[in-house]
Amino acid sequence: MSTKKLVLMAMLVAIAVAGSAFVSFPAGVARAYPVQHAINVMAGVLFGPGPAVAIAFVTGLIRILTGTGSLLAFPGGMIGAALAGLFYLWSGRVWLAAAGEIIGTGVIASLVAVPYAAILMGTEAGFFYFMPAFLASSISGAVIGVVTSKKMKNAAFSLHN
Repeated sequence: MSTKKLVLMAMLVAIAVAGSAFVSFPAGVARAYPVQHAINVMAGVLFGPGPAVAIAFVTGLIRILTGTGSLLAFPGGMIGAALAGLFYLWSGRVWLAAAGEIIGTGVIASLVAVPYAAILMGTEAGFFYFMPAFLASSISGAVIGVVTSKKMKNAAFSLHN
């Protein structure tokens, strides 16, 4: 892995962590942090699924350790990042990377969050408890990610190829 790629990955982690501290809005029972989801789309487009998941994992870990995120940052961020990267890899279309983020986080991660939260967080919340907040966060972030990724692609900044 090149130094340039590692530096850009670290920069995306830093943006996601800092953005989560400053950009959020209420979304049902939780708060939405759209910067993480925008970074997931961007990382999927720039680097592919593996590095996008690594960026989401490190971001989630830092947010949990600094008290700016919950244990739900892992499934919410990593599943969306994986699907964003896979959908972009398969299609080459930024809007499908965003769809992967929304499906991965808004739908699949909200399903995974139910037993995950019960086991690790001691909550008895159901699927519909998590889904509205996960969807609000992932949709708003995916839109930002599409706009930003298209600007970067237009600037011939993609490291994915």
